[in-house]
Amino acid sequence: MREKSSETRSPMPLLYRRHSSGDIMNNLASVSSSLLPAFGTVVGSDSPPLRKYVIAPYDRRYRWWQAFLVVLVIYSAWSSPFELAFKKVATGSLLYVDLVVDFFFAADIILTFFVAYLDKSTYLLVDIHKKIATRYVTHMMFPMDVASTLPYQTIYRIFTGKLHRGEVFGFLNLLRLWRLRRVSELFSRLEKDTRFSYFVTRTVKLICVTLFAVHSAGCFYYWIATHHEPSSDTWIGSIIENFEDRSIWLGYTYSMYWSIVTLTTVGYGDLHAVNPGEKVFNIFYMLFNIGLTAYLIGNMTNLIVHSAVRTFVMRDSINEILRYASKNRLPEGLKEQMLAHMQLKFKTAELQQEEVLEDLPKAIRSSISQHLFRRTVEKTYLFKGISDDLSRQLVTDLKAEYFPPKVEVILQNEIPTDFYIVVSGAMEVLTHKNGMEQFLIKLGPMDMFGEIGVFFNIPQPFTVRSKKLSQVVRISHHRFKQLVQPLDEDAKTIMTNFTQYLKDLKKEVQDEMPFLTELLLDLNIEQTRPIDDSENHEASNYGKKDREAGTPTSVLSNTFPLRVVIHGHHPHEETTDSKRTGKLVHLPESIEDLLNLAEKKFGKRGTTVLMADASQVEDLNALRENDHLFIS
Repeated sequence: MREKSSETRSPMPLLYRRHSSGDIMNNLASVSSSLLPAFGTVVGSDSPPLRKYVIAPYDRRYRWWQAFLVVLVIYSAWSSPFELAFKKVATGSLLYVDLVVDFFFAADIILTFFVAYLDKSTYLLVDIHKKIATRYVTHMMFPMDVASTLPYQTIYRIFTGKLHRGEVFGFLNLLRLWRLRRVSELFSRLEKDTRFSYFVTRTVKLICVTLFAVHSAGCFYYWIATHHEPSSDTWIGSIIENFEDRSIWLGYTYSMYWSIVTLTTVGYGDLHAVNPGEKVFNIFYMLFNIGLTAYLIGNMTNLIVHSAVRTFVMRDSINEILRYASKNRLPEGLKEQMLAHMQLKFKTAELQQEEVLEDLPKAIRSSISQHLFRRTVEKTYLFKGISDDLSRQLVTDLKAEYFPPKVEVILQNEIPTDFYIVVSGAMEVLTHKNGMEQFLIKLGPMDMFGEIGVFFNIPQPFTVRSKKLSQVVRISHHRFKQLVQPLDEDAKTIMTNFTQYLKDLKKEVQDEMPFLTELLLDLNIEQTRPIDDSENHEASNYGKKDREAGTPTSVLSNTFPLRVVIHGHHPHEETTDSKRTGKLVHLPESIEDLLNLAEKKFGKRGTTVLMADASQVEDLNALRENDHLFIS
């Protein structure tokens, strides 16, 4: 007993059954063959099934039936013009074949009364028998299906007892060409089905269109010749006497030969129009050939260009690089790096598919990142022991990149913006002294680089260069700071790992960072304090009271303190260029500490802290990165 009598049924029960039957890949590969649910439709195993004796339009068995009918349509497309031109086969050898084919299409007409249809206004399957029948009968498809299925020759013979060879039955048989819409629908589905090559599908479609045009034109041309008197005054009668009494396949061969040479060229002149009727037909056929040729050439050109467009773009990009390098006289090594990077970009475009990922929902992008890089992040020294929540967030924000061999990923003394994890390949860490390049260490999968400059807000201490084709993932230091700031336990774990890593560095690497010795004296497992080795990067006093009390400080204040620019004058005071230059410092804990720092920098004591618009600063927590402060 149904709880309610609904007029429509959600298409999703069909999709659910397909899913449960193990046809998942086919369902995903052929999006065009699946019904989309309307917004708000409840999807699940408890969705109401279709009514009894109703067939889902995309049921596998029904689709196989439709595929079988397509084979019969191909026969009908060949036999209908052929029987018009050669009447003997219509009442002879092909008569019984036509009856069998018509029987299958008659069965399909009956079957259609039991196939649910999709209501385009609600996008739901309608499975009520009365509605299905009413829709089919009132649609143009029903009378056309019936007209193209009736065996007119056989019906006439049953009622009269005679076999009629008139032209009317030949033209009535042409109604079977209505069935060609099934072939068009088939190709439309195949072109959207990722299991089949789009190029091959389109090529087969173009070949079928061409063959049908050639076959039909040849049959109609032969029919014209058979209805002209005298027969010797025709295109084929002028060559073959009594051609109608000769073999059917001889006439068909001549017809196909004329049709093909006329379609592909302007004809050889051996078979040509003789009487006015044939000349008129030739005129229209050649005009049709112009359109068909344009259609074929246009489609083939699009297919070829589509398959080669990426190659053209890559070649153009490489030529532009060569012209740019030659015009600006770039060194050979730098030019090779540019070319290698461009080639790698095109080779890895299909792997990265950034355009595709950008169109996906955030949850799907996150799941992809988790699948690809979660293991890499968890095995990296810096993130060992962190919580699952932080690990998931870090992986979601990673950006993947490829680097060809011998390309600098990080340059010594550049501003730190990102740090990197090696996923595959190898990197070498280098330092430059007096114009000489010195190798320090080699990095492999799961190793990190760039984090020292990021953690201490100092210029990158080393150059990192790819040793071979490498894939890396990177995360910006601003995003990393946002993720770690509210997680004190994870912050302590990360700083513990980082401190231990610094202590375990090779001596030759530590010697290249003169500030590291002093830094390691202040760093310990619970607390850290950033050290800066330049005049314009002052060590922050933020968290000093917490350290004296023996409590750990937050990762934001210790690892990533805000950097501000301080000036030793009033914002509206006119100063010389030398005095206008500010000092980049880490923001201290309090305004009093900031005034003390300014006194040390500028040699005079200020009393107030102002912004660029002369508004007074009363709470340092309201400041942002790289704000300009004026001490007066």
